Amino acid sequence: MPHFVYILESEKDGSYYVGQTQNLLERLERHNQGRSKATKSKRPWRLVYSEEYPDRSAAVARENSIKRKKSRDYIDFLVRASRQ
Repeated sequence: MPHFVYILESEKDGSYYVGQTQNLLERLERHNQGRSKATKSKRPWRLVYSEEYPDRSAAVARENSIKRKKSRDYIDFLVRASRQ
């Protein structure tokens, strides 16, 4: 079953959230319903980037790779590149 790495942008303050899931639409809905403690205070969120992986372990590895960079510039780069 495919998994996705995704980046959300808060419409409230422009901050980003990086995560992984099997179902992008359902996960976005959960974030916007306030059912995720980490993102509840910055709702609403919009999906600005996603990548598909063949399994959860690959998606988790990519999610951790993005998070380890601790770089808003890198996330901005990913988002901009996906829009071209």
